Amino acid sequence: MKQKDETTPLFGILVSAPANDPFTDLVGKDWSTTHWFRTEQERDRAIKDMQREHEYSRRGDKPTLIFAAIGRGANT
Repeated sequence: MKQKDETTPLFGILVSAPANDPFTDLVGKDWSTTHWFRTEQERDRAIKDMQREHEYSRRGDKPTLIFAAIGRGANT
């Protein structure tokens, strides 16, 4: 089994889309991606940023993607 070293990011965000989201017609129903961060605080800030209504969004648009905090290891 591979050991984790100090450079392996331990805190992640699993991004997926609801099955009924039109976006899945483009990327597939089982689409997901993962972003990794060195600290829990970095990850939590990134989740907040990803979930907000962005300045380039149309007024009233809300992100429909699902953001789940994940981690590697027993302490995450």
